[in-house]
Amino acid sequence: MRKYEDTYRHKGMRKKLIDSIRDKGITSEEVLEAMNRLPRHFFLDKALEEIAYQDRAFPIGEGQTISQPYTVAYQTQLLEVKPFDKVLEIGTGSGYQAMVLAEIGAQVFTIERQKKLFDQHKNFFLRSAYPSVKYFYGDGFEGLPTYAPFDRILITAAAPFIPPKLTAQLKTGGMMVLPLNEDDYQRMTRITKMEDGSLKEEKFDNFSFVPMLKGKEY
Repeated sequence: MRKYEDTYRHKGMRKKLIDSIRDKGITSEEVLEAMNRLPRHFFLDKALEEIAYQDRAFPIGEGQTISQPYTVAYQTQLLEVKPFDKVLEIGTGSGYQAMVLAEIGAQVFTIERQKKLFDQHKNFFLRSAYPSVKYFYGDGFEGLPTYAPFDRILITAAAPFIPPKLTAQLKTGGMMVLPLNEDDYQRMTRITKMEDGSLKEEKFDNFSFVPMLKGKEY
């Protein structure tokens, strides 16, 4: 069994990464501190441990990636999460983003459509440290109506459109952050649900994500 250690050297590499993200324009100290507390190398294969703190994405299997740290910070900052917020995350992946949200104090409901990734993550030792994260196997486009409404919704894959079933599960005044397809790239977009039920749309920078797919993979 793999032995997980977070050494002074790991912490030093992590601090250097966080400083570089700050230099790229991330201003939320809550987000930066949450990411500084969470050992990213725990979420990657042991063979990648030496490069785990590079600001880049890495494959985690099933055609999925653990997002670039800057992208995680960017999306989390836009989401403006507060302690005790109910957050729906679409695309569990490695679980890293969900645990960053939990570090900020959110109650996280995360959906993964890839059965192999969902099952692999069941044995991840760090899960027990974050009881505020609840895991579901399902179709992200459907959301989790049973647990709605949510204060925040985060989509971690390239959405072809703004999913109507997800906006329906958003509280009035709630926000959704998603990378929305625009030609050959995705524009980071923030949706705010207004008092009258209308949606306010804000556009931010361009990114590249794996596609958000309908249905479940067995």
